[in-house]
Amino acid sequence: MDQAELNTEQVLKRDIPWETYMTTKLISGTSLQLLRRYDNRPESYRAQLLDDDGPAYVRVFVSILRDIYKEETVEYVLALVDEMLTANPKRARLFHDKSLASEDTYEPFLKNQSILQQNVSHYGLKHKTVQTRLLWKGNWFIQEKSCKIVALIVSARPKIQDGIIANGEASNSKKKSTSIDDVLQALVEWLCEQLKKPSHPSRGVPTAISCLATLLKEPMVRSSFVQADGVKLLIPLISPASTQQSIQLLYETCLCVWLLSYYEPAVEYLATSRALPRLIEVVKSSTKEKVVRVVVLTLRNLLSKAAFGAQMIDHGLPQIVQSLKAQAWSDEDLLEALNQLEEGLKDKIKKLSSFDKYKQEVLLGQLDWSPMHKDNLFWRDNIKNFEENDFQILRVLITILDTSNDPRTLAVACYDLSQFIQHHPAGRIIVTDLKAKERVMKLMNHETPEVTKNALLCIQRLFLGAKYASFLQV
Repeated sequence: MDQAELNTEQVLKRDIPWETYMTTKLISGTSLQLLRRYDNRPESYRAQLLDDDGPAYVRVFVSILRDIYKEETVEYVLALVDEMLTANPKRARLFHDKSLASEDTYEPFLKNQSILQQNVSHYGLKHKTVQTRLLWKGNWFIQEKSCKIVALIVSARPKIQDGIIANGEASNSKKKSTSIDDVLQALVEWLCEQLKKPSHPSRGVPTAISCLATLLKEPMVRSSFVQADGVKLLIPLISPASTQQSIQLLYETCLCVWLLSYYEPAVEYLATSRALPRLIEVVKSSTKEKVVRVVVLTLRNLLSKAAFGAQMIDHGLPQIVQSLKAQAWSDEDLLEALNQLEEGLKDKIKKLSSFDKYKQEVLLGQLDWSPMHKDNLFWRDNIKNFEENDFQILRVLITILDTSNDPRTLAVACYDLSQFIQHHPAGRIIVTDLKAKERVMKLMNHETPEVTKNALLCIQRLFLGAKYASFLQV
């Protein structure tokens, strides 16, 4: 069977020759007794064994993964551990029990080491130096289970307290074990690699995202992930979803972005990416409450940072929030977050100067008949601002006449040019020098009446000048 398609149930049907491993001294007599007691037992019976003597079973599982290299056996033990943690994730705390202070529980999964491989006939005695590192070296079943297990173990570790480190070992111990920094760094490295080149075509990316959604609660993981340029790997995954599997992937991706929104260097990267419009598109089209909730919480976090506030307004988020509030959500956290986001957007609109809003609109290349376009007071107060950066906004406005296919945008651009001509003392000369006249004249033959009407007004003001142009009304 293809190892990539193995599942836990299939693997646990195997018969593992534990007695042979004891004969070759790969496991101890005590380990054999524990395995005989645990193996092929009902779940309720195993649960009682773990309640009574959980750390002892963890010690056996870790030692097998460290000392035995036969793939079928490694898969079997990983399946046992996965089953144990799936039934009760809190059992991950067993890996940090004080009685395991001398054990490096992360070693089999992450640590490269030179070892003596032992085999007898089929399990053979053969001296050979190999590299063992389950997270990288194993097949997909081994990699997937290793990633899930290590992520749970890391998340369950106790905080540093009274000289005790993450795996329960005294901080003054002379035993060299895998540090938590090494563990997290190795996990981030593997997860980024899965997002770039998945080991499994359909499960590689979802597995990586699911683990990241757990691990990005760790400050060091956030830092390592940003340094590894991992944030950009999330952006393409933020898109509307329809199937159950894709909805879950979208939810966990957005959960990762939410966790990263608490980390400034990640926010700085998000500000330069397409993350915001993608998040807004998702929240606008999604009907899944948990997806909407995590996106709204993310937007609430980003609102006050960088230029996100102005961009949210430009992308029509205030209207989208109003629409979302009108829907019948059952999640109180979502309703509270929507109220907070709405209030935050209102405050942002008040603080944002009208010219800043106008600049954002022009730079995005999407113009609409918002009040400022026809507000003569806006043009009188801000006409000098158009001179900034060698008339940058005016140049972009003229470029829109060539590049946009949207009739409304073209109509508003023509009208704004006519407003500039009317209100700037040298408006006619500047617009003529920037070769705008020819572009506007082409639009006088446009198929949309709204465009031809405003193109005509612009040409009239260009020819008549400010003195007479003020008599022309739209």
